[in-house]
Amino acid sequence: MFMSTMTLSISRSSWALSLLFLYFFSHPSSSSSSTHVINNTSVVHDQLSNFTAISKFRLINRLALIQCLDPNPYLSINISPSSSLSNEENVTVTVSGVLKPEKGDWVAMISPSHSNVDYCPGSTILYKQTGDFADLPLLCHYPVKAQFLSNDPAYLGCQKKECKKQNGKGDCLITTCSATLNFHVINIRTDIGFVFFGGGFDLPCIYTKTSTLNFSNPKTPLYGHISSIDSTATSMKLTWVSGDNGTQEVQYGDSRSQTSAVTTFTQDDMCSSAIPSPAHDFGWHDPGYIHSAVMTGLQPSTTYSYRYGSDSVGWSDQIEFRTPPASGSDKLEFLAFGDMGKAPRDQSAEHYIQPGSISVVEAMAKEVASGSIDSVFHIGDISYATGFLVEWDYFLHLITPVASHVSYMTAIGNHERDYADSGSVYVTPDSGGECGVAYETYFPMPTSAKDKPWYSIEQASVHFTIISTEHNWSESSEQYGWMKKDLESVNRSATPWVIFMGHRPMYSSTGGILPNVDKDFVAAVEPLLINNKVDLALWGHVHNYERTCAVYQNECKALPTKDANGIDTYNNSNYSAPVHAVIGMAGFKLDPSPNSADDWSLIRKSEFGYAKVQATREEINFQFVNANTRSVDDNFRITRRQAS
Repeated sequence: MFMSTMTLSISRSSWALSLLFLYFFSHPSSSSSSTHVINNTSVVHDQLSNFTAISKFRLINRLALIQCLDPNPYLSINISPSSSLSNEENVTVTVSGVLKPEKGDWVAMISPSHSNVDYCPGSTILYKQTGDFADLPLLCHYPVKAQFLSNDPAYLGCQKKECKKQNGKGDCLITTCSATLNFHVINIRTDIGFVFFGGGFDLPCIYTKTSTLNFSNPKTPLYGHISSIDSTATSMKLTWVSGDNGTQEVQYGDSRSQTSAVTTFTQDDMCSSAIPSPAHDFGWHDPGYIHSAVMTGLQPSTTYSYRYGSDSVGWSDQIEFRTPPASGSDKLEFLAFGDMGKAPRDQSAEHYIQPGSISVVEAMAKEVASGSIDSVFHIGDISYATGFLVEWDYFLHLITPVASHVSYMTAIGNHERDYADSGSVYVTPDSGGECGVAYETYFPMPTSAKDKPWYSIEQASVHFTIISTEHNWSESSEQYGWMKKDLESVNRSATPWVIFMGHRPMYSSTGGILPNVDKDFVAAVEPLLINNKVDLALWGHVHNYERTCAVYQNECKALPTKDANGIDTYNNSNYSAPVHAVIGMAGFKLDPSPNSADDWSLIRKSEFGYAKVQATREEINFQFVNANTRSVDDNFRITRRQAS
């Protein structure tokens, strides 16, 4: 196969280099464990490919497109199934008729497939405004995922041969090669197609493409997830996604039903800048319509069944869910984690992969299926879609075995909110232009208003205070006033435990190009924790697990002692300070834990997993569960202190 070459223009090369630096310096926690080498206009770091924002696949839309100079008349690409798709399929893509297999041959899944792959006339003015006068981008819409044909081990050695031309003696004069790939596809409502490229991700050129595939019912109601709306546990919100903008309903319990409210967001709602953000540009994908309905008249700690949809667009399966315990009751068992995201269930490259996410979700799904889990808390860096909107669908699909059965509560992180001139504390482009819009639409929490993503909720003996580390937390801010009032108003007789949650930590031993701990944030907010006797503070952002002593202003105020079973126990009968735990180990590539640290750091682990917490009125029992082994890699207790 003839592989053509090309030279990028200076303007595009400079733009790509500046973009690389932009994303490089905006991801301190993910880059702390790796060395990035920038050589002219390329990033040379194979081990990071597909795992960080700085992957060649992520930048592919900024490359100029050329046609592969290949006169091969035998080349073809075929797909199975070749007709309409169900809500989840493994699509087989076969490329055949290849004269000379190359390492740089690859296939991309494109959506919407009806977009003109060869030319993007609507983007001309947009790109000229950036000073980018090179050829237009590779694709009008971002490739959802891609695989090299070498994923088929028979490809490069041409082990699957076909004779295309024989001489009169029956000898084969022309032999071609083929490869077969499998793509995991879910219902994203828009048509899809597959394109065969040469040249790798550096110098891509188009060979051929398939006809389009559509979903048999793009309006299907999908990805339902439950959340709490208050501390009574008598009403629960169900949120789902559909291609239908008409009202639907949830049917639950004994023939009860509630009609959905319908919303969505558009490309114009996304943030952007002089350099277009992915969310406002080629990363955009129509989110469909987000439906929410509140199931009322429920009892706490009770199991119900439900389904959602309508007669016109179809119904979900019948699903069981459990309400959490009400405020003031005794026992609670919940899971908590941060920084999960998603990963492909095939061999594809995607723009941002969180390699531990599948094992963590599968382990948590078993916990939830056991019937013992009351709720889940995901504290920031939710899907890592970061401006590539179709990846929200893949994330929602991933968490469905958990989030459709128990209350799934969230906090906002930098990869949901941060963008320059958007009102976020940090001006890095970590949200890819989403600026919290997608997150707040998919996960409506019991907040006071849009873009004020802080709230509190009580379950059994625990008062949870959930904040946004990405919004203003200074002493003069609205959020600070809310935090102070919320913590001061806790009735410790009803809920003796206070757990404080946010994305960026107050304590972390893991370093990076930029610090993981913002000293200004700690100086402003940490006094609220000790003044209001917060028992436990949970954080994400750093991609490992770390547990502290009872700490304040970097000093241990108390150390745990061993109980009869050898478990570290913090005695809060005489309160000293909060215990902090970083739990950002739920999916993103792990940061290695340092061998040594300050005295306040007691336990450090670099393993994928989640926190499993059991609370009664007498104690909190915290376990760090390793998702791969299901072993408990750390365990501590906080015993009940006297109510104040």
